[in-house]
Amino acid sequence: MADFADIIDQKQMKDHMQHALETSKVSHAYIISGENGSGKEFIARIFAKALMCENKKRDSQFIESCNECTSCIKAQSGNHPDIITVTHEKPSSIGVDDIRGKLRDDVVIRPYESRYKIYIIPDGEKMTPAAQNALLKTLEEPPSYIVIIILTNNLNAFLPTIISRCIVLPMKPVSDDSIRKFLMENCRVVDYKASVCASFARGNVGKAIALASNDRFETLASGTIDLISKLPRLETGEMMDRVHALLEPADDDKSAKKGIDPGQYEDFMDILIYLFRDILVYKATSDDGHLIFTDKVSYISSVTKSCGYEDISGIIKELECAKSRIASNVNIELALELMLLGIKEHL
Repeated sequence: MADFADIIDQKQMKDHMQHALETSKVSHAYIISGENGSGKEFIARIFAKALMCENKKRDSQFIESCNECTSCIKAQSGNHPDIITVTHEKPSSIGVDDIRGKLRDDVVIRPYESRYKIYIIPDGEKMTPAAQNALLKTLEEPPSYIVIIILTNNLNAFLPTIISRCIVLPMKPVSDDSIRKFLMENCRVVDYKASVCASFARGNVGKAIALASNDRFETLASGTIDLISKLPRLETGEMMDRVHALLEPADDDKSAKKGIDPGQYEDFMDILIYLFRDILVYKATSDDGHLIFTDKVSYISSVTKSCGYEDISGIIKELECAKSRIASNVNIELALELMLLGIKEHL
């Protein structure tokens, strides 16, 4: 069963929740904001389980759930009658009827067996203005026993009146070292792969786990670096054939259109950025201890011998230019072709 000790970093959030557990000064409403995959619901459910626990225990660091009482077992299984997940019928929005039927009209019923009645609202940014106004009426005069935990990836989607009545707890990016350690110890990921996934995740533990278990990402990283290593000898047609092979939608994605997969494109660009960042670092230090692609040291070293600082700087500008062009709706294939031709001139 997950506990506060299992939350990676997030000291500020853990301190706030621990203080609430210790003093019993629990707010009637919280907003946990952070990227998708950052662990918002994971933390919300740990907090909810601890609030409901009948026999909390304190160790050297935290007040934790006992994980043995009836309440903890029900919370862990997702069957606690007083921990309610507010679902919605339309996938793209949470409407006023969702909030009225599953929260506002329900809060008048006292908890069935616990001190609190906790409502968790995933994807809170999907609430329509009407739904937020319906929620506001509950936030203005909340029963003493309710705790509402709203999860969101976009704090700007909320009315100021909602935000002013909630405790906002932002997720902080997790350090690369913490993610790397987690992947190696909990997911059995080898050290160099853990380093790559941690770097690409940019502080998002969920994304790091997804990358570590995604064979397609590993294939993309290897294929991208192989493309760059052979770029000086490739004709334009061969170059773009390789790009299409790397970035085409997955075979099992029946809904995807032919062409370049946007998700693959973003990872492709990130791989290039980190590769040339490694080349620049190695050229400046001759030290492979700070590299992300530690398994590509031989190639990185060879590039630094043939490329000067101006060449590497020119390549990085080509990457930035391509991203800018694509953001301005320039055809993605044309933008990538121009970028790779520009990189080829500097290698």
